[in-house]
Amino acid sequence: MAASPRKRVVFAGVVAILLLVRFSLAQEPIAYEPESAAPAEQADGWGSAASTQQGDDQGAAVAHEALFQENRFPSAATCQTCHPDHYREWAVSAHAYAQMSPVFNTMQEAITVLTNGTNGDFCIRCHNPVGMNLGEPEILSNLDRHPTSREGITCVVCHRLTLPYGKVSGRLSIAEGDIFDPVYGPDGGARLQEAIESGAYNLNTDRNRSGRNVHTEIVQFPQLSTSGSCGSCHDVNLVNGFRLEEAFSEFKTSPAAKNGTTCQDCHMGREPGVASGYAVGPAARIGDRPTPDRKITNHMFAGPDYSILHPGVFPHNVDASRLATIAEWLSFDFEAGWGTDDFELELPEDHEFPARWTSIDDRYDARDIVTDNQELLAEIGEQRLAVLRAGYQIGAVVVDKVSDQGIEFKVEFRNGTDGHNVPTGFDAERVVWLNVQVFDGQGNLVFESGDLDPNGDVRDSHSLYVHNGELPRDTQLFSLQSSFLTRMVRGGEREQVLPINFSPDPLPFVRPSTSSTVLTGRPVGARKHRRTIASLGSKWASYTVDRAALAGTSGPYTARIRIKSGMVPPNLIHEIGFVGFDYGLSAREVADAVVEGHIVIEERELALTGGR
Repeated sequence: MAASPRKRVVFAGVVAILLLVRFSLAQEPIAYEPESAAPAEQADGWGSAASTQQGDDQGAAVAHEALFQENRFPSAATCQTCHPDHYREWAVSAHAYAQMSPVFNTMQEAITVLTNGTNGDFCIRCHNPVGMNLGEPEILSNLDRHPTSREGITCVVCHRLTLPYGKVSGRLSIAEGDIFDPVYGPDGGARLQEAIESGAYNLNTDRNRSGRNVHTEIVQFPQLSTSGSCGSCHDVNLVNGFRLEEAFSEFKTSPAAKNGTTCQDCHMGREPGVASGYAVGPAARIGDRPTPDRKITNHMFAGPDYSILHPGVFPHNVDASRLATIAEWLSFDFEAGWGTDDFELELPEDHEFPARWTSIDDRYDARDIVTDNQELLAEIGEQRLAVLRAGYQIGAVVVDKVSDQGIEFKVEFRNGTDGHNVPTGFDAERVVWLNVQVFDGQGNLVFESGDLDPNGDVRDSHSLYVHNGELPRDTQLFSLQSSFLTRMVRGGEREQVLPINFSPDPLPFVRPSTSSTVLTGRPVGARKHRRTIASLGSKWASYTVDRAALAGTSGPYTARIRIKSGMVPPNLIHEIGFVGFDYGLSAREVADAVVEGHIVIEERELALTGGR
């Protein structure tokens, strides 16, 4: 076997170790530079000997600004030094993806454009509280945002809240301060003080000294362990009374709330989606010394969303941030096998790489990071499936009729959770549906509902192929996706993908209500037709296979019933794509990646017998 072409030198290894030790002791922030402002020849993002004096001055200004911002809102990468387990869980979570998502960013930008800016920070303030506290523009590429801003719902968003806000649709003020300033937690800081006073961990609480820097105090903030803390963002209400998301409101009236179960019990415990108790272990690891065991919470927060980004860009990874910028990672062709022996051994001598990836050692380092991130993505994929299976379940199947004149049967779709409706949250863009197939005795498909058009949409009224008359509408489709209904200026309502008023008359903004919501009992401008299933409830889907479909076939007939789920419908990508997507992605690339993430939550096959 040929030897691996990866070559290491002792000096490089020693330097790497020294740098790692220096970072562990000093906890210096990762260098930050807006990528659109970086010179083209500066491949590594850390400066260049060939920089002009002007470039040096600009780089120094950016570095000082980055350090100032880090001292206001520390990055999760800073917390990772002592909390590696929590960081690893959070780094792949929906919270960590909240601002990184190209779908979210384009959607909030499209809504901002369609409302002539009157939407303001309504969407992004939940997804990026740090960026909004920093005063960043609502519309800005993630390549140009501050690293802590890109982290979305990062550590300080929850652990630097000083007030119990309640339902404020994400309007949060985060306490500013560097790593030494107090953080906030449900239990207070008794364990931290013990660790500091013991001297066993060599913790530093003095800004003027070097060492393992640590926050000087943990202030008790009881709301953090209550469902009310989740309600600050997970109940979204517009000023006109339109209830966009109602996860917290659903929870408050649920059996789970009545029994004293909290959001955290199901979504931060041992088993995703089920109140199964909490793990026990060290909350921090200082160097190679773990702190004493205690109750610990899972910060993965698995849900219906999934990443469609390059695995060098997401999950968040401290080593990835040091190795390359986002723009440089996007040029690393992991699918071609860069950084693997199979690729590197067969590499032609004249093969050209982007400037950042000309070093074989860097390609191997990048491959190691990508592999680690892919393993983490697979792990949360399993947790995503687990939490969805807790909520979406096939119940009874009742066969009413089986004959050569047709087949009639119905399927019960159950909500297995007692905590909220399914889907919940942004249910008007959550696609969960039944795919039902019927086969004859020879295995031929004679009926199907819940199949997809070439774009990956179910064949409902929002499918472009149905809209254009190229495919028939699936009249027996059972889908739990809610829909938006908007009021037109001269009366009547219109079902739309986005809840933005549309009328034949030109309107430069979202219209304010013309009458009080208190008097009408519902918002005037828009409303939502909900198709969700209440806690522990169920709905029935009815199916009819007509005589014509059975012509020339014979039994016994069988049915395959599958619950399928996706993040968002591809028609949403079409609707918002006019403003473009971040990371240089095309609408087709985004839509294909969304469809690739579709999963089967549950599947059942049965013989269609009985009936009349």
